[in-house]
Amino acid sequence: MSFTEDKLDRIYQRTEGRCHICRKQLSLRNYGVFGKRGAWEVEHSKPRSKGGTDHMNNLYAACIPCNRIKGNSSTTSARSTNGYRCAPLSQAKRGENTVAGGVVGALAFLLVPPHLRLAAVVVGGVVGAVVGKSYEPD
Repeated sequence: MSFTEDKLDRIYQRTEGRCHICRKQLSLRNYGVFGKRGAWEVEHSKPRSKGGTDHMNNLYAACIPCNRIKGNSSTTSARSTNGYRCAPLSQAKRGENTVAGGVVGALAFLLVPPHLRLAAVVVGGVVGAVVGKSYEPD
């Protein structure tokens, strides 16, 4: 299967350039180049042989060993061998988590005495943003 450079870039960015099965860092320029550091392939979460499509919601970046080992099996079982349930978050999703975490953290001012509220908003917002950005579902 051949993909445009734009589609490969979007697939790669979905997981911030990490294998969606083992989380190994991949190299965008080493798509399909077996033996190179960070080499990867497009992996169909639901294999085409089992009715999977070439739609973006079914395509993930996977290092070549993980893609070959997974073969026709389920993504759930392939990820679970590495201790994961979900694909890594994209940069856009991490950004959403940063904002949400910052807002939740800033709301800490409601829990402190009035004279400490400004400090609570700042500290809570920063801590919430940091935690939100670093959150991984697994």
